[in-house]
Parts: sequence; structure tokens; C-alpha cells
Amino acid sequence: MVNLTYRERFNRKHGFPKDASHSIKEIAKLSNIKYRNALKIVEKGRGAFYSAGARKGQTLYSWSMGRLYASVSKGSKSAKIDKDLLN
Repeated sequence: MVNLTYRERFNRKHGFPKDASHSIKEIAKLSNIKYRNALKIVEKGRGAFYSAGARKGQTLYSWSMGRLYASVSKGSKSAKIDKDLLN
């Protein structure tokens, strides 16, 4: 089985090309969560970037959007942590 990124899983689920990017607003709408909550998840990703560090080559934006894509993916650690924001 191929390891897909959370963005690739999101795109596959919603019928987009594998490498398509989406705005926070679009992810929130497609995932049926409030835009305000999506912004909170992105902010948590930004905080994690600064406090816990990130892999080499990662940017603040890519790290925080990765957190959002992971949070809207069932079964991820981020989805469990952010479950209160996913309603």
C-alpha cells in the first residue's frame, strides 16, 4: 500500500487531483466544519511549528495546513486531539 499524505487522502476522498491545494475555507466547507474552527486548527498548527519544531524544509504554512488536512482525516492523531473543533 502506498503511503499517502493527508492532503492526498483529502483529495482522493473528494475527487480532486492528487496534488491539488485548497484554501482553509474550502477545506472547512468540504469537511462540514465551521470556518472559525478550521482557523483555530491552523493556529494550533502554527503554535506547534514554533514550540515543537518541524522537519527540515517545512514552512510555517505547510506545517499548519498539514495539521488541518490531518485533523479532517478520520483516524489521525490530530483528528482525535481536535475532535471538539470538528463539529
